[in-house]
Amino acid sequence: MKKQSLQSIAKVMMQDGKGILAADASATTMNKRLAAVGVEQDEEWRRKYRQLLFTTPGFSEGISGVILYDGTIRQSADDGTPFAKLLEQHGVVPGIKVDKGKVDLPNFPGEQVTEGLDGLKERLEEYYEMGARFAKWRAVIPIGEGLPNEAAIEANAHALARYAGICQEVGIVPMVEPEVLIDGDHTIGRCDAVMRATLGTVFYELERYRIDLTGTILKTSMVLSGKERGMDAPEAVADHTVGVLRDMVPQELAGVVFLSGGQFPEQASANLNAIMRRGPHPWLMTFSYSRALQEPVLSAWEGVDANIEEAQRVFKHRIDMNVAARAAQYDSSMENME
Repeated sequence: MKKQSLQSIAKVMMQDGKGILAADASATTMNKRLAAVGVEQDEEWRRKYRQLLFTTPGFSEGISGVILYDGTIRQSADDGTPFAKLLEQHGVVPGIKVDKGKVDLPNFPGEQVTEGLDGLKERLEEYYEMGARFAKWRAVIPIGEGLPNEAAIEANAHALARYAGICQEVGIVPMVEPEVLIDGDHTIGRCDAVMRATLGTVFYELERYRIDLTGTILKTSMVLSGKERGMDAPEAVADHTVGVLRDMVPQELAGVVFLSGGQFPEQASANLNAIMRRGPHPWLMTFSYSRALQEPVLSAWEGVDANIEEAQRVFKHRIDMNVAARAAQYDSSMENME
């Protein structure tokens, strides 16, 4: 029954015509984003911003799930409705980021491992009672001179597998996120090689820990050159990304979602569109963006109530653009809003 439940949740999350919103920025990260647009940085302003997102008219038409942060899942809308309940009422699956962030990996300068396994089962059980039905754990893999090391990839893959097992024991769908960073000046070919090594190790560990892939979602980077080299053509991104996934990702996986990883909003939409045009794919695929959906929204809002309607229009537009990209129907001319 638990296996069927995990599959059912994943199926809702990966349903046609929708994507997943990553609204799991920590308080520290969210404060930086608020400060950048001149908004006061405290819990109440973070709550107001999340409420703006979750009450956007038509929001649930293009969003199937939302990844929340610990502080956010404990917050409520103005009328007292907990955010998780508000999402449920609109048919959106609440999720929760459960890792405790990155720490330096001893003896491996420049590389990090994600913490948070201690007490994870108890935290997941609490989140389940609060309405969360999927979780996310992020690992980061840098590309640089001599990086990444095999041991660092293995350490992060091991943690991802143990996390996934605990999630499934509790009845929560694990979203595993091994993010290959796009910082630096590496070539797209170098990123391709690192992605292959990373995903190969991750799925080896998931198999070792007997993770049910039919109840697991992969959140992955696209294959991209380092930011210092400039933007790749969407067709090149698609060729490399689809090639890596087809070679390294088991077909029984419940779904693949893409992170934007610092891409500009229009760039993330164009690249997703090019990837989807390479279909049909063996897995259900969609987007799970954070800044690529929200950055224009914050700029439009600036903490001013009179700007809420415009900010929500901008948010809905970005959702619509990525829904179109998921269907391989996106074109840059669609960005011209009235």
